[in-house]
This record gives sequence, C-alpha cells and structure tokens, in this order.
Amino acid sequence: MTFSESVYEYLKTVPKGKVVTYGMIAFAIGHPRASRQVGNALHHNPTPVVVPCHRVVNREGRLAPEFAFGGMDMQASLLRSEGVEVVDGYVDLNQYLWRE
Repeated sequence: MTFSESVYEYLKTVPKGKVVTYGMIAFAIGHPRASRQVGNALHHNPTPVVVPCHRVVNREGRLAPEFAFGGMDMQASLLRSEGVEVVDGYVDLNQYLWRE
C-alpha cells in the first residue's frame, strides 16, 4: 500500500462529526514526521466523496486555507453539515477531535 493509500484508508475510519489533524494521521499510519506529506496526499485525493478529507484540520483546529475541493468555505460547509461547529475558520478540538 502506498503512503497516500494508507492516508485514505485511515481517513475513511474517521466518523462524521469528528475531525483529525494531519499529524494524527501521519502518526497513525507509521510516519510520525510526515504531516506535510499527508496534506499533499489529501490535496490529490482522487475520491473526495469516499475519502472525507474535509475532516482534517491542523493541530490548532484551523481549516485548510487551500482546501482542494472548493476552498475553506466548502470545507466549513461540509463540516457543518455533519454537526461540527466552525467559528472563524477553526474547529474546537476539545469537542470535535476524534480519539480512537
């Protein structure tokens, strides 16, 4: 399995209404220092409906300013449709961070 495929498979396990960080994904797939590569893989996500890349935020809960599938407003809209509150481009990680 390629690095990107590992990212996509992990992300498919994140439930609606929850978010994870780039670093969490990198750690979970065995590459703890590869959070930027996770972002790159998500930017090239071939199936954004199947792989919910909108559920990924940075370590501070900030949405992706360059969200590849419609920008930050689209990411916020997708998260809100799942019940995640987005305020000024941020998600409250204390409330919405997914912990396996």
